[in-house]
Amino acid sequence: MAEEKKGAAPKAEAGKKKEKAKKQFKPYTPGRQCSKCGSRMAEHSDRNTCGKCGYMEIRQKGDASAKKN
Repeated sequence: MAEEKKGAAPKAEAGKKKEKAKKQFKPYTPGRQCSKCGSRMAEHSDRNTCGKCGYMEIRQKGDASAKKN
């Protein structure tokens, strides 16, 4: 009768799906607030900037609030 094809991968059982790995979320860390408009500021390695109004605070090298990588 019908011959099986050689080299073909066996089919998975119908109705069963592969389990996906659960996503891991980063915890929320509150950042600095913009002194002009009040929105959250982006933290760069050498400065904090506001994307809404363009306000920028430049960090000093000895500043304690600088990120340590």
